[in-house]
Amino acid sequence: MPGNCLSAQFHSRETTLPIPPQLLEILVCPQSKAPLEYHAGPPEVLVCRESRLVYPVRDGIPIMLVDEATPLDESIYPRGS
Repeated sequence: MPGNCLSAQFHSRETTLPIPPQLLEILVCPQSKAPLEYHAGPPEVLVCRESRLVYPVRDGIPIMLVDEATPLDESIYPRGS
């Protein structure tokens, strides 16, 4: 059935795309409103140095919820990497 093939292909984790640069330019930390750094990973994340938070990206979608963020560990996400 064509609908099932399309659905299975659409939801495949192997077909995720990186976050578009235009989206990265406008996203800010919901807590501090500071700019974010993109780290392709794995795991794919967005880092806020000001709030010292790391936001997950799941299936190419940034999860911009403070409750979902984890504390920044500079040894894992050093500046300029």
